[in-house]
Amino acid sequence: MYESDVERRYKKKILDVGGVAYKFISPGRRGVPDRLVMLPIPEEHRELINKYIWFTELKAPGKKPGAHQLNEIRALRKLGMRVDVIDG
Repeated sequence: MYESDVERRYKKKILDVGGVAYKFISPGRRGVPDRLVMLPIPEEHRELINKYIWFTELKAPGKKPGAHQLNEIRALRKLGMRVDVIDG
C-alpha cells in the first residue's frame, strides 16, 4: 500500500462526516503535516474557535476573490469557519 492510498482513504472518511481535508503544503517549511482537516463546528463553539483560528484571503486593493476562491470561502463558512477577505 502506498501513502497516496492511505491519504485517499483518510480523505474519504473526513468527507463522509461532512468535513474537508485539504492537502497542506508550506513552501520553505519542512516537516509540515500532510492534511489540514476541518469538521463542521457546532454553533455553540464557533465564537471561541474563530477567535483563535481563521482563514484570510489577501487581495490587491480593490480586487475581489475569483469564482474558485468564492466557492472555497462559502464551503469553509458553511462549516462554521471564519474567513476574512482583505484588499489592501
